[in-house]
Amino acid sequence: MLQLSSLTKGFGDRTLFEKVTWRISAGDRVGLCGPNGAGKTTLLRMLAGLDEPDTGSITKRTGLTVGYLPQDGLTHVGRSLIDEVSTAFQPLLDIKRTMEELENQLADAQRSRDEHEAILERYSELQHQFRDQDGYTIDLKIAGVLKGLGFGTDEHDKPTDAFSGGWQMRIALAKLILRQPHVMLLDEPTNHLDLEARNWLEDFLAVYPHALILVSHDRYFLDRVVTRIAEIGLRTLTPYVGSYSEFLVERDERVLALRQQKKRQDEEIARMQQFIDRFRYQATKAAQVQSRVKMLAKITPIEVPLERKRVHFSFAACPRSGRIAIELRDIRKVYGSNVVFDAVNIHVTRGDRIALTGPNGAGKSTLMRLLSGVEAPDAGTRVAGHNLVAQYFAQDEAARLNPDLSVYDTLGASSSTEMLPAIRNILGGFLFSGDDVHKPVRVLSGGERTRLAVARMLLQPSNTLLLDEPTNHLDIDSTNVLLDALADFDGTVVFVSHDRYFVERIATTIIEVGHGEAVRYPGTYQEYRWSQSQRNPSPPDAGHRSPPAPLTTTGRPTPRPTRRDSAASSRDREERRRRTQSERRLKRARAAREKRIGDLEQRIGDREREIKEIEDTMAAPGFYDDRGIAQPVVSRHESLMWEVGDLMSQWEAMQQHDGEDAEG
Repeated sequence: MLQLSSLTKGFGDRTLFEKVTWRISAGDRVGLCGPNGAGKTTLLRMLAGLDEPDTGSITKRTGLTVGYLPQDGLTHVGRSLIDEVSTAFQPLLDIKRTMEELENQLADAQRSRDEHEAILERYSELQHQFRDQDGYTIDLKIAGVLKGLGFGTDEHDKPTDAFSGGWQMRIALAKLILRQPHVMLLDEPTNHLDLEARNWLEDFLAVYPHALILVSHDRYFLDRVVTRIAEIGLRTLTPYVGSYSEFLVERDERVLALRQQKKRQDEEIARMQQFIDRFRYQATKAAQVQSRVKMLAKITPIEVPLERKRVHFSFAACPRSGRIAIELRDIRKVYGSNVVFDAVNIHVTRGDRIALTGPNGAGKSTLMRLLSGVEAPDAGTRVAGHNLVAQYFAQDEAARLNPDLSVYDTLGASSSTEMLPAIRNILGGFLFSGDDVHKPVRVLSGGERTRLAVARMLLQPSNTLLLDEPTNHLDIDSTNVLLDALADFDGTVVFVSHDRYFVERIATTIIEVGHGEAVRYPGTYQEYRWSQSQRNPSPPDAGHRSPPAPLTTTGRPTPRPTRRDSAASSRDREERRRRTQSERRLKRARAAREKRIGDLEQRIGDREREIKEIEDTMAAPGFYDDRGIAQPVVSRHESLMWEVGDLMSQWEAMQQHDGEDAEG
């Protein structure tokens, strides 16, 4: 369906992809993974036709439709929300408009009978086409998708330019979902979604009938949606079959094997180079030296991904808070006519790990500001517990960094003395290494500033953390650093996060915010969702934000599989089974060759050590005085030299075979 052939792409002196070949088939759901800057967004843009490769090609099937959602930067103006989203059905709307024009023509009594029949025939054709493509359900589909993504019915007639940047991206996502392209490209689609909208999108994409390629730093989202992973790094793309969690296991095993191969290769190169340096100018060793020089020239150095440093540290010492850390009593907060909270009571006790949940705009960030004391309530009181040392991480925390300080000084200026030795360690965990630590904050990107703000937070002593979206702009590895730190933190944590995996790992209590209330649910987020489903049972067609049924390219619900579909599915499974067996055979054959190469290298090393010992003996004064003793030693030396030459030939042949396999 979509084929990349020998694709190369670079920027300046940096090469992102080098001769990459990859195939995307119908129905594939692929997650692109790799470190920041590896080229994930660049690859999506090339697949979308927005960027061109330097060399190579991207071949698409005739009639293939591709839809692309960037991370940000999209704005919509000049239409109402409902009119903007309706443009996803532009071909159908054009048919509808033509039908209306034909209706007006049919009402014209001045037209002849022949003209009237011709118009009627054309109208009938368009009507059948409109009906076959489910044109009469456009409004129903639009309403379902907008509801799933969090838009209220009272917002349908709202001008699009009145929506903020995050909601602008939701509008773009709604249009893309309704278009149903053959290949959907999503770059961080969950960045601007609350948990409820993410859950809806997960359910929708899990049954999407066409190909899907996405980038996401939400591990839970990847596990729910994708069935394949494509890892980008070291100028290439490595495909894996399975979920993101399965990819992590297989990737770690692959990298471990690569490191072992790299170690053996380095040892062999050093051994051959030592032989070359030692005997370079000895005529009797010229052939052997030249053989090793040729071998070195043929060796392709094994590249291994940089090992990501695992950060382990202890928080700065801080006295424990009292049993009640923070208490809000009869809190009321109003903005204009919007009553955010009315007579709300919240008790945060020492050791609580509370996640605030609710749709965007429900008041989660407002509640965080009230808990932190940054904002005062209109009525009611906030009571800080005994020995409370709270640290508040706001959504705009990155904007509060001093732009004139360097990365290192930003942490050093706010760290206690005992935490200073941990600064480098923490910075490495958040992707700041080498000269990066001396960059001034003003030159950092938005994502880099967020990572720095989180790192600074971890180094400051506190017994209560109030975190409002701390994982925004963090990659999966950086999020794991924060997760590990919070798992070891023995204080109190109250947080807002739209990362489901993050919430599942940390929260032991959920507070649902909305409708002027803050309702507490003991238990994990999964238990909270189960509780909600039990309290509000509803039929699938009337449920809150229930995912739409998967649609065909014409916009119709996917029909039940027929026998022909089942047969095709069986053939697909059989093809996948044969392909898997073929891949396993190739892996076994490659493993056998690698073992054979290792054995040859071991034998060559043993023989060369024996040759060296014999040569030391032969170089001793008086060795040739007794010919009867010397002759067997000389013969053994000659025999070993012939044997090493033969082993070298076998080694070269095996290496050449491996190289041909790699090229194939």
